[in-house]
Amino acid sequence: MEARVRVTKKRTIYLPKEITEKLGIEEGSWLRLRVEKGKLVAEVIESPFALGLKGKKFAETTFEEFERESMKFQEEIFGENSS
Repeated sequence: MEARVRVTKKRTIYLPKEITEKLGIEEGSWLRLRVEKGKLVAEVIESPFALGLKGKKFAETTFEEFERESMKFQEEIFGENSS
């Protein structure tokens, strides 16, 4: 799938509906952007909660353990001062 978009005055781009639907991007979704060999690459970052709901269940955990791991995950993705 491919789309052509225009960058606005404030350097904003709007993602076409077909692409956001295919990738499951909704309001509030987070994307990781990077440049690889002169190309912009956007990767959807799934929340730990969403991953927990989708993934195969293989262990038990407490809410406190889940919260601690969630904070570590967020720090890895967004940096230490992500709030």
